[in-house]
Amino acid sequence: MMKVKVFKIRLDKGFLHEDQRTLDDFLESHQIVKVETAFVNDESYWSVILYFDELKLSKSSVRESKHAKYVSENDFLDSDEEKILDALKDWRSEKAKEQNLPSYFIATNKELISVAKYKPARKEELLDIKGFGKHKIENYGEEILEILESI
Repeated sequence: MMKVKVFKIRLDKGFLHEDQRTLDDFLESHQIVKVETAFVNDESYWSVILYFDELKLSKSSVRESKHAKYVSENDFLDSDEEKILDALKDWRSEKAKEQNLPSYFIATNKELISVAKYKPARKEELLDIKGFGKHKIENYGEEILEILESI
C-alpha cells in the first residue's frame, strides 16, 4: 500500500542540515515511488512530498557482515560497490553544496546504489537506472561515468 509523507526543508542554516538529515534517514528506510517538490518563496523552504512503500526488513534478509550495506531484500553491495557508492555520495555532497540544493535533488541513495551495482559505462546505460532521465543524465552523467572509471 502506497503512503505519502511531506517534508519541509528550511533553507535557514540553523535548520537545513537537520531537515536534510531527517529526510535522508527517511529515504534510506523507505521504497520511494514518486517525489514532488515545490519551493515556497515567501517562507524560503522546499516542500518535498514523497509517495512510498514501506521496506520490510526481515531478520533473514539482513546479513551478519559488518561491511554489508542493506540495499533491498537479499541484495548486498560487495566491497568494490561500496567504494563506488562512497565516492558517488561524496560527489553528490559536493554537487549539492555547489548548487545549494538538497542532496536528494542530485540523486537519491537508491539511485546511487543502482549505479554502484550496475556500473554503467555509457550515458545511454544510465537511462536503464530508475530515477535517471534525460535531465539528470545531461547534468550529471559525465561526472558519474568519470567516477565509475576512476575506481
